[in-house]
Amino acid sequence: VQLVESGGGSVQVGGSLRLSCVASGETIGRYCMGWFRQIPDKEREGVAAIDMFGSVYADSVKGRFAISRDDAENTLHLQMYSLLPEDTAMYFCAAGGRKYWGPGTQVTVS
Repeated sequence: VQLVESGGGSVQVGGSLRLSCVASGETIGRYCMGWFRQIPDKEREGVAAIDMFGSVYADSVKGRFAISRDDAENTLHLQMYSLLPEDTAMYFCAAGGRKYWGPGTQVTVS
């Protein structure tokens, strides 16, 4: 599975962004899909994940972020609202738990 993220950028505090992750090479319908983020010198942390049973979120983003998937389009999304400076990070899409990764997209909140 190849994953490519898009939608990152620079936004003001309180703003919104929508990240997308397009998969190719295999349909993602059978995979648990997730978003992770990482800042320099820190471990990559899980932000949100979604599978056939539902979705889960890190406490730090609950109520502000929403993960969704469109299996027909082989796409994963992360809608981010009320962004904070601490949301600044490189955001990565993952499939199959942590089996497959995209190259990431940078989100900067200031």
